[in-house]
Amino acid sequence: MMTVVAIDDEPLGLEIIKAFCANIDFVRLVKTFTDSASALEFLNGQHVDLLLLDINMPAMSGIELYKKVSKDTMVIFTTAYSHYAVEGFNLSAIDYLLKPFEFGRFQKALEKANEYKGYTQRKETEEQKFLFVRVDYSMVKVVLEEVLYIEGLDNYIKIHFDNGKSLLVRMSMKGIAEKLPSSEFIRVHRSFIVPVTKVTSVRNKIIYLNKQEIPVGTNYVDEVIPMFKNL
Repeated sequence: MMTVVAIDDEPLGLEIIKAFCANIDFVRLVKTFTDSASALEFLNGQHVDLLLLDINMPAMSGIELYKKVSKDTMVIFTTAYSHYAVEGFNLSAIDYLLKPFEFGRFQKALEKANEYKGYTQRKETEEQKFLFVRVDYSMVKVVLEEVLYIEGLDNYIKIHFDNGKSLLVRMSMKGIAEKLPSSEFIRVHRSFIVPVTKVTSVRNKIIYLNKQEIPVGTNYVDEVIPMFKNL
């Protein structure tokens, strides 16, 4: 069960959230607040998994409030103003709901939070099968076995999948490398990371993932080439 607190200075907004939460079986709405100060006092004494947090509130904005709560508390921002989305992105929000939102969109955001909660609670000994990356102000699940290779593009990475699709993520190559299981993925170039099991051959400092060609960088040759000498 995922525990939730909703904060919105508009009582009608809270009534809508109450009704929506009542129809989601993995959610327990612990409390609702119409002012930031009372909410912060409550949150300082009790941990909850997720905040449904309006941004544009008097006295203390939702963004200011979120900066004061526990770092492991997830947040979904709710607001009528789309220009706040960038700030929500910078605070690692799970999602961003633009008012007025329908139940289906609300449920999808809550499901994403619940899945992310499970992801963060996974035991270190468990096999890692997926990770979450942030795209367009929300978290997106990436199934590792579906990744063909990862390409670095300045301040972004592009995750290429077996089905030909791709995902553009604002993240460094170092950042994504730290999230990937080192036994399954290897960096072969300053701009490329590949899954070890999908390498079909290596010839003349070129790695082949079936028909896809990936160059091996000069600084990576001594580490990479010996790994695939039997191919």
